[in-house]
Amino acid sequence: MTPISVSRDAYLKSSYSGSAGFTLLELMVVLTIIGMASILIAPNVGNFESRTFSAQVRHATSLLNYARRIAVVQGQPSTATFYAVLKEGDPGFEDENRRGNNIGIWESNAATLRFRDSTDRETDIEDRIGITFYPEGGSTGGTLIFSLEDQIVTVVVDPFTGRLSTEYE
Repeated sequence: MTPISVSRDAYLKSSYSGSAGFTLLELMVVLTIIGMASILIAPNVGNFESRTFSAQVRHATSLLNYARRIAVVQGQPSTATFYAVLKEGDPGFEDENRRGNNIGIWESNAATLRFRDSTDRETDIEDRIGITFYPEGGSTGGTLIFSLEDQIVTVVVDPFTGRLSTEYE
C-alpha cells in the first residue's frame, strides 16, 4: 500500500541533510571574487589626487588658451588670473570678477603655484598672478609651475607669440 499523504515531520526529516554552513570551495570562490574586485578598484582610489591635479593643470591651460583666443578675436587685452587661495571675503575678489578684461579665474586645489618670469626669477604665488594676452598675439609671458607632492608640471607662455607649451616632469 502506498501512502497518500506524508506527515509534516517525515517531510522535514527527509529534506534536511543535517549539515549547515558553507563548504570550503564556496568560501574560496567568494574570497577569490572579492580579491579580484579589490585589485581592479584599489589602483583607481589611490590615484585620485593625481587625476585631480591633472584636471587642474588642464583647466589652467584651457583658461590660458581661451584668454589668448579672446584677445585676438575681440581686439582687446584679456587676462587669466591664477589664485593660490581665493575666498569670497578676500579683498579683490569682487574687483577681479568685475574687471572687463579678466576672462577667467583659476583657483588652486591643494596644488602649489610658482611663477618664473623672463629673467628666470622664480617666486611662489601666495596671492594671485595674472597673465595678460594682447590682440596682436603677444602676452606678458612667463612660466607657471604647478606642483603637488612629487608631480611637477610647467606651462610656458611665450611672450612674443602667446603660445603655450606644457612640460610634465
